[in-house]
Amino acid sequence: MTDDTQTAAEPELEPVAPAAEEPAEFPGGVAQRLEAILMIVDEPQSVVSLATAVGAPVPAVRKALAALVDDYDGRSGTPERGFELREVGGGWRFYVRAEYDDMVASFVGGQAPARLSQAALETLAVIAYKQPVTRSQVASIRAVNVDSVVRTLLARGLITEVSTHPETGAIMYGTTDLLMQQLGINSLDELPPISPLLDDGSDGFEDVIA
Repeated sequence: MTDDTQTAAEPELEPVAPAAEEPAEFPGGVAQRLEAILMIVDEPQSVVSLATAVGAPVPAVRKALAALVDDYDGRSGTPERGFELREVGGGWRFYVRAEYDDMVASFVGGQAPARLSQAALETLAVIAYKQPVTRSQVASIRAVNVDSVVRTLLARGLITEVSTHPETGAIMYGTTDLLMQQLGINSLDELPPISPLLDDGSDGFEDVIA
């Protein structure tokens, strides 16, 4: 007996495309982006700020920072670098290793011009009379950006980083013994009163918020 019943053909299944792979955690990529940012900053950057800048989660940034510190310090099988990555005032920044400070200062000093610009002199005066003071405070007093001028004064050894602001974490600057040597004074108390030098006759620089 012939079975006339026909079995319905099974529908052909569409080939299933392989699921897109989740991007693997790649600390090296995060580390490279961090290096690019840290290379150009003048003040320590918080982990949150760095995470925002490189577009990575905070835990990944913390892990990458730890890996970079180990790498620069020679703990990952590579030679110790001439610079280090340090956390200062709640933020991260590159610093020359202490043993190379004198060499770098000598090199930078040899490259520096003999005279300071008017902008540098004005900025130096603000720091001398207001110290310790942050860059933003100096910028508020002078009403201009002072980033490059501060770098010049640091390179000349006329100012130095003395502390961090307790609320903002910003670096605070003060003058060095070299400046007093250049001015021929033994103490900052020997600086002339500032009020006679101001056009408006005010008593000094107004206090500004960091």
